[in-house]
Amino acid sequence: MKNWISRLRGGSDNTAATTPAPAAPAAQADEQGGGVTAEIEATYYRWLTASAGYTAPAGVEERILDQMRALAQNPSAAAELVPRVPEVIPQLLRGLHDEASNADLARQVTQDVVLVAEVIREANSAYYRPMSPVKTVEAALMMLGQNGLRMLLARIAFRPLIRLQSTGFTRVAAPQVWNQSEKCALAASLMAPGVTAGAFEAYLAGLMQNLGLVVGFRLADRICDDGKVPGSSAFGLQLLAAGRQLSSAIAAHWDFPEAVAGAIAHAGDPGDGNLAQALALGDRIAKLRLLIDAHVVDEDDAFVTDGLDNFQRRCLGKLSNVES
Repeated sequence: MKNWISRLRGGSDNTAATTPAPAAPAAQADEQGGGVTAEIEATYYRWLTASAGYTAPAGVEERILDQMRALAQNPSAAAELVPRVPEVIPQLLRGLHDEASNADLARQVTQDVVLVAEVIREANSAYYRPMSPVKTVEAALMMLGQNGLRMLLARIAFRPLIRLQSTGFTRVAAPQVWNQSEKCALAASLMAPGVTAGAFEAYLAGLMQNLGLVVGFRLADRICDDGKVPGSSAFGLQLLAAGRQLSSAIAAHWDFPEAVAGAIAHAGDPGDGNLAQALALGDRIAKLRLLIDAHVVDEDDAFVTDGLDNFQRRCLGKLSNVES
């Protein structure tokens, strides 16, 4: 079926290190190779794998990366490693391109009791903050608007893809990866207007970009023993990059908009497109939110104070209201 639809601060690559040390200023981090983005990526990976990271032989690391690169060249095989998108979701997403009335949308949504509960829950969330409780689908749709509903439907579709039933380290990591995906999607959609990109396309890219990383963790579970995963920062940076390339390949295989697949592949590249810029900013902000909430990075860290402008810092604060 085709549908378009750590570096622990102060520690070395010894994942047992848990005592934070003062952060290097953003400018200094830029001089250390890879820049601030690489520092944040490495810190995020070390935090994500802290309980299971180990010093793996180079051969193990290369085997995982080689298999991911091979899957990126064969996305149909990669797509078989994750669940299919529920058919009702792309149907609704396609329908939202038309100027459907709220009554028509309500009739479509009420065909699925899970969607009814999700739509009403979303309308009552801390993100929307209604003056009084929302109790009907019609009222919820008024609160969300068409773009809000599109984003909700996309999130429902992707949740089982990222938070898939699995074993080993993937089972431990998947909820955190999904949490980052949700926050990245929202942050990217908020960044999009400022760089003249589509908000919904940025949201889709944010939800999709971690799918390849989950596949990578599943490969690691097959290769490594006892729920372990290579824990070095250098490997983590390569795994995250390979994961994005694999996500892009799967997105293209599923007939996602070409701009979405391209943004995932090129986010953060020099001279990247507007959508890729929105995704890269959203990804950075979302990772910082998780690291702050986990007390790995402080709110007044140079990554935040020097690395984000005022609007981006406000977005960082808004993400604290997003429930996974």
